[in-house]
Amino acid sequence: MPNIAPSALSSTAAPGLSAQGNNLSELLAKIPTLSAEISQEAARRDLERELPFEAFRLFKEAGLGALRIPVALGGPGGSVADYIDMIMAIGVADSNVAHALRSHFNFTESLILSPNTAIDRTQLGRVLTGKLFGGAHTEQGTKRPGEVTTRLTRTGETYRLNGRKWYATGTAFSDFASFSARNDDDEFVSVLLPVDRKGITILDDWDGMGQRLTASGGVMLEDVEVLPHEISRRGLNTLVGRHTSTLRQLHLAASMAGAVRGALAEGTDYVRRQARSAAHSAAETANADPFVQKILGEIAAGSFAVDTLIRESARALDRSVVAFAGGEAEAIETALIESALTTARTQIIASQLALAAATNVFELGGGSATSRHLNLDRHWRNIRTVLNHNPLLHKARVVGDYYINGTTTHLEEGKVF
Repeated sequence: MPNIAPSALSSTAAPGLSAQGNNLSELLAKIPTLSAEISQEAARRDLERELPFEAFRLFKEAGLGALRIPVALGGPGGSVADYIDMIMAIGVADSNVAHALRSHFNFTESLILSPNTAIDRTQLGRVLTGKLFGGAHTEQGTKRPGEVTTRLTRTGETYRLNGRKWYATGTAFSDFASFSARNDDDEFVSVLLPVDRKGITILDDWDGMGQRLTASGGVMLEDVEVLPHEISRRGLNTLVGRHTSTLRQLHLAASMAGAVRGALAEGTDYVRRQARSAAHSAAETANADPFVQKILGEIAAGSFAVDTLIRESARALDRSVVAFAGGEAEAIETALIESALTTARTQIIASQLALAAATNVFELGGGSATSRHLNLDRHWRNIRTVLNHNPLLHKARVVGDYYINGTTTHLEEGKVF
């Protein structure tokens, strides 16, 4: 079984945000250039299954991992909307890279909403110096999702961690990773460890048809030493946990939106560069064919609609952040419900538009549009794979139950919604 060697994981770390990097406008200005660099060879990487370590090195060098850290905590003070726009922009270049950043921004969001402990201050310092955070909590072979068999056992003054995790998205590109486990009292805990610690083996065994380069496979944890300060309690249904759950969902949708934009850009390039008009077309060239123009217009409209919906959801999450800062329990609860609903509604519709756009790109030409060299199908595969992360039918049912009966049970649990 293939694994990712520690040397591959220890790519050059960013030297940290400079005074220039702390300027939000200057930091955001780096995104187009970064996206252009990541897009190079993206189709080939997918075909050859070459993990994008270089893309993550460039991301770290740009200092963009600290985008959400507030100015008061030493960061640039980017909003949720800024961060989600960045994920969409990176997703145009390679939705694998965009997706694989999800654990990092989930972690940093938790830090900025509860930064007052010494441990959290330490982690904030690491984020500001360019460190990336990953993690894996899901396991295979359990009866239901969320069940954990990984054990954290006390041995004298330290602990030992043993188990096997799955869906370790982004961990191969990270410096630190969190893992859930059960302790000696059978309580759920989370441990945060450097990925190069002895006993941690990141496996390159993800076999999904899409998002093939997110390193979403397994992690072996074999007698890994854990220090007491590296252990914390898990809390999905806390107020902060509910906020970050919605954020994680929107991050996935943003990477999907990037794939739609990618299909639009590459479809347009295909028509301009090599597509031919159909044998029965009255047009001499594909770019003059009214049916080709119509299809491309529909793809462009679908991409615009997806982007617009996702940006509205990002604004709802920014309102949750403002509510947290205000500290009023009722305002926080209202904002959390509204952001969860907004993101759920966005995903239900955006999923339909995204799949349609990624399918219709093949209507722009004939057999050449299916060329493996072009690899246009990766956009559909990536979108379909992202959408399989959570059950959209259940999401729609929960939204409907809320509108009919005012039920908020699943909106409050900090899981799917």
